[in-house]
Amino acid sequence: MNDIQLPDGTTLPALGQGTWMMAEKASRRADEIAALRTGIDLGLRVIDTAEMYGDGAAEELVGEAIEGRRDEVFLVSKAYPQNASASRLPRACEASLRRLGTDRLDLYLLHWRGSVPLAETVEAMEALVKDGKILRWGVSNLDMDDMEELIASGGKSCATDQILYNLTRRGPELDLIPWLRQRRIPVMAYSPVEQGRLLRHSELAAIAAEAEATPAQLALAWLLAQPGVLPIPKASTIAHVRENRAAADLTLGQDVLRQLDDVFRPRQPQALEML
Repeated sequence: MNDIQLPDGTTLPALGQGTWMMAEKASRRADEIAALRTGIDLGLRVIDTAEMYGDGAAEELVGEAIEGRRDEVFLVSKAYPQNASASRLPRACEASLRRLGTDRLDLYLLHWRGSVPLAETVEAMEALVKDGKILRWGVSNLDMDDMEELIASGGKSCATDQILYNLTRRGPELDLIPWLRQRRIPVMAYSPVEQGRLLRHSELAAIAAEAEATPAQLALAWLLAQPGVLPIPKASTIAHVRENRAAADLTLGQDVLRQLDDVFRPRQPQALEML
């Protein structure tokens, strides 16, 4: 599996695991925990969650899945924008740590921008780093103008921008992603198969069949072929995790990449989207 490098030199496998919409049905809990553990076994050690997901239930599920294996995992969680102030971020972080059953986060993200000034959020994040509660911090759903303001507000330690990025959401390639690459800030790509909608895309299915892959694998392999991009697909079953992991072993030829560009290439800049 390819690696990506964070600005502080930390190297991570370029394929992780997402948890959005997990822990929403008790009947799926055992399968979801087994899927996360299988992912760790297969080298997908970046696990992304958020206090928003299931009102903390996803963090609790992740905590159960990684019990006894904390040191094998690069653990990411996200804070609500209303909790991104100097007074509320420490409490939000402590609550996430408690639900996850750990004493620190490897990466803590501002989930999206709200009314709290970015400079205040940066200061609160850096205080958590100093206290050892988090090892590094980043953001999610911030477009280029927001990122410029973040850096100008003292946010030079930002480790990543987690954004909606997939074959059908390629607008960031025209402005935000080049800006991030210039500053060696990697992208974490959420909803890499567009919440499953890409699986029903007829042209993608045809290209995938020629490449002897599933549509999901081709969509993930395309993201993995982009420099500095770490997709975080959710997989609720062991079989789905194994399918995702196999995508990291695909090498896409120039003909396949050209076909995908012909179908999905963005034609003009557009504002960053979010789900």
